[in-house]
Amino acid sequence: MGTEGPGQSTLLMLGVAAKLDTAGIDYAVVGAMAAAVHGVVRASLDADAVVSAQLRDIAVLKQLLAAPELEVETRLGDADDPIGALLAVTDAHGNRVDLLIGLRGLDPGAFSRAQNVNLNGQRLRVIGREDFIAMKAFAGSALDLSDARQVIAVDRNSLDLELLQRLANRFGNDAASRVEMLIVGSD
Repeated sequence: MGTEGPGQSTLLMLGVAAKLDTAGIDYAVVGAMAAAVHGVVRASLDADAVVSAQLRDIAVLKQLLAAPELEVETRLGDADDPIGALLAVTDAHGNRVDLLIGLRGLDPGAFSRAQNVNLNGQRLRVIGREDFIAMKAFAGSALDLSDARQVIAVDRNSLDLELLQRLANRFGNDAASRVEMLIVGSD
């Protein structure tokens, strides 16, 4: 998938994204790569994306991603896990892409709001700012909230605050409260 050594999860993500695009499967890059697109750079050893798929599609996704140089591992969430399943795609160098399937609360429109980003001459779909912030508020860790706060600070005036609050509400009361706190704190 184009990697030549460790520390190249971004290149692995490009290869995974190309396969998803070819199969017509919607996805959106999230995590540190998305944060960088939205103006906040931080280090991460893996790449993450949400995939518009159902748990019943896991076998098809595994077959799509199968390659001699890759290991594709399935991790199923339990009833309390907000992530239905995770496909961990790892290469021989330890680069990893995590594909999240069935993220509870994610607005289906997130995939249509994703931005096209050109990376190494290839299109990569990256989660939109409002969806990114709502997801980070839902996750709720100190790092997630810091990412959300910094993305808001990059250009608060361009945010669709009504959309952001609606997206956060889909994730539940805690996420909605965190978004309110993040918005008030950025004034």
